[in-house]
Amino acid sequence: MLQTFASPISSLLDSRADGHSLPAGLYIRDDVFQADLDVFFRKHWICVGLDCDVPEPGDATVVDIGNSSLIILRDDDNQIRVVHNVCRHRGSRILNAGSTVISKLVCPYHQWTYELDGELTYAPHMGADFDKSCKSLRPVNFKSIGGLIYACLSDNPPEDIDRLEQVMTERLAPYDIRNAKVAHQTDVIEDGNWKLTIENNRECYHCSANHPELCVSFVDLDFGFDPEALSPEDLEEAREHEALYAERTRRWEADGFPSAAVEQLVGCATNFRTQRLIIAGAGESQTPDATAASSKLLGSITRKDLGDTHLWGHNSWNHFMGDHAIVSIVIPLSAGKTLVRTKWLVHKDAVEGVDYDLEKLTDVWVATTDQDSELVARAHAGALDPAYLPGPYSRFSETTLDKFATWYIERMRAHGY
Repeated sequence: MLQTFASPISSLLDSRADGHSLPAGLYIRDDVFQADLDVFFRKHWICVGLDCDVPEPGDATVVDIGNSSLIILRDDDNQIRVVHNVCRHRGSRILNAGSTVISKLVCPYHQWTYELDGELTYAPHMGADFDKSCKSLRPVNFKSIGGLIYACLSDNPPEDIDRLEQVMTERLAPYDIRNAKVAHQTDVIEDGNWKLTIENNRECYHCSANHPELCVSFVDLDFGFDPEALSPEDLEEAREHEALYAERTRRWEADGFPSAAVEQLVGCATNFRTQRLIIAGAGESQTPDATAASSKLLGSITRKDLGDTHLWGHNSWNHFMGDHAIVSIVIPLSAGKTLVRTKWLVHKDAVEGVDYDLEKLTDVWVATTDQDSELVARAHAGALDPAYLPGPYSRFSETTLDKFATWYIERMRAHGY
């Protein structure tokens, strides 16, 4: 265990065995956490919010990533802006955490004042020769992809986000997420490393034993199974399910809804996976009875049988269904604490208590997130234990975890570790 803490990060990366979880130090060490922040949350594209977080001009919300603080806002021309929450005078924070409505950005320290496009317009007591034109708020590289806001804090953001943009712009168009509204939001702080949070989300090996609410609508076999572990009856059911997937995907795509799996998981900078999944049971939505929670469907959607368009990134997961969408954003707080911010989206005109029931809308993923939080805490406690040794991933149910660990090592090395 002492070697885990004494060895350089590069030695930990070198010691990772193919097909196995990461060495303990990569989950629990503070120096690794700081490296992760720099590599994966400053130099890669991360999901930070939604267009509909700021639906009207003057709406603003603050998102903190490590020591960086970002302001997402909508300006007077109805355009989304993302700027650093750092006054150009002496660096004071301009806005507090959370959401607000503003007409201008005014630094509370010395009242330097900026327009909503970031232009500095008022800097008292700086003299007549002071040039305000070069002191605008620093912009952040960002892209709005189908209403999801991705930001990169580097001046040289990875170019391969273009594939994510190409794939998801088409897939998300019918849901019109830009014009949805946030019906509910939760912030859950998990007692575990951010990579354990992502790993837990990328497999459903654990679902049947831990997520009874989710399994009403979610098919745990979708992400792999060991055919030798199933009874002949269960194996036949699994084969029938695979055949149903092929047929359902063919029909969806024939109707103009892209559905087949698209993966960019290794050998890349921007990590993502998307696929239209079958919803079990009543087949409409991820709710306690798998029926739609909102009678007013999203965007231009007119049918409830379009399944669940899921999207993974390295700090987010999303589920887009006919009646509502779920967007979860992962923000690391420390080596052993991770914020999971979940938003439930409905049609912008949907009225709570009339078009949707909030409890039905949120029950499944409130329960699932709480259950996952406990599982992540257990995994992190195990990584802290001197008895921990990296374990083998299932080659049937955890192939995406193996790819995530491989990608993690690749990107760390690409940035000099």
